[in-house]
Amino acid sequence: MNVGDKILIVMAAGSGSRMRSQVPKQFLDLGGKPVLRRTIEVFTAAVPDLRVITVLPKEHIAFWKEYCLGADFTCPQLLVPGGFTRFHSVKNALERVPSRTIVAIHDGVRPLVSGNLVKEMFSKMSTGKFRALIPVLPSVDTLRLLDTETDASGNERLAESGEKIDRSRVYRVQTPQMFLSEDIKEAYTQAFDTSFTDDASVAAKKGIPLSFHPGERYNFKLTSPEDLEMARMIISYSRQ
Repeated sequence: MNVGDKILIVMAAGSGSRMRSQVPKQFLDLGGKPVLRRTIEVFTAAVPDLRVITVLPKEHIAFWKEYCLGADFTCPQLLVPGGFTRFHSVKNALERVPSRTIVAIHDGVRPLVSGNLVKEMFSKMSTGKFRALIPVLPSVDTLRLLDTETDASGNERLAESGEKIDRSRVYRVQTPQMFLSEDIKEAYTQAFDTSFTDDASVAAKKGIPLSFHPGERYNFKLTSPEDLEMARMIISYSRQ
């Protein structure tokens, strides 16, 4: 299949309740810029001809437009309102994706992804040898499966389950996750399932073969104040 244009869908429709901030985490300051802007700039610097679709909470679309205008952030973006779940938000964005393209879907709050990773993955997808490419990192922690038990007094405690995990086979999944447009659009015609934790799980259920690419240690998702503080430290260190 001969594919041409490259599309980035930036998922930034969440509220970020775990960040304990009144401002959604995608708009929080990270080294003088909103997290979302930093994320988009990594991709557009790595792939200048990239077309960007940004998925936002409907009530924050006007805010983002005003920010981009006032801050002279001139990256052309198609703004799409989010849905009830992440699945429905991605589905909304895919309705605006043309055929015969490579689609990268990335969490807007993973701003430390490197341009090298972006370029390498798009380069692989452009060969036509892959239908889906997913960045993964091997787990470095010891893993245990624990069960929650309740004692006679009604107190809950964690207890050994007896099941063992082979850490060498456990990987953490990251974004961007890249697909051929026809494949991922067809995958998202499926009914929503609670097992859909990311786009790769949606694609896999449709029978699309997944391929994997080495991920990056600092390509983590900002979900807590501690994550944001670590990202600020990394940004500050990189400027030295």
